[in-house]
Amino acid sequence: MKADDPRIHWIAEPKLGLAGSMYLPLVVGGLVTTAKHLLSPKVTVSYPDQEPEIANRSIYRGVHRLNRDGQGRVKCVACFLCATACPAHCIDIVGAESPWPDREKYPESFTIDELRCIYCGMCEEACPVDAIELTSLYNLTGRSREEMVFDKEKLLSVYDATHKQEPMRSAAHKGAP
Repeated sequence: MKADDPRIHWIAEPKLGLAGSMYLPLVVGGLVTTAKHLLSPKVTVSYPDQEPEIANRSIYRGVHRLNRDGQGRVKCVACFLCATACPAHCIDIVGAESPWPDREKYPESFTIDELRCIYCGMCEEACPVDAIELTSLYNLTGRSREEMVFDKEKLLSVYDATHKQEPMRSAAHKGAP
């Protein structure tokens, strides 16, 4: 199109008044927001002396866990979709031929570097069998980097510790249409 095309409707830039050219309304709006925050109740928690209150534990993204199936085996089928979807590249899986007849592969080794993870939940979304989930555990500590690399046994132990208070999300959605 050319600039003189009759189908083009040129719009004139509106003229700013004195208040608009001085950004006065924006400054006043910012000061009002600041005053609201100053007058609102404080939500600071003295952790670890006082535990923080997590309003909705089902949407909190904390430590990972590997889920078990009904027979107590690792639910993962080593499809590598979680490792592929992970933007931080913190998941490493070594697949092996499964000793069970109901699946082709299982993870011989499954590790997550919790310090590298950004807790985005992409691994959880990508998993076709709901084998990996993020729990509401937030007090993740370690004395070395090696302690923060969770292997398959540690991830399964997180499941053993949390499956009663946090049932698998796939089990909660079984009755939903």
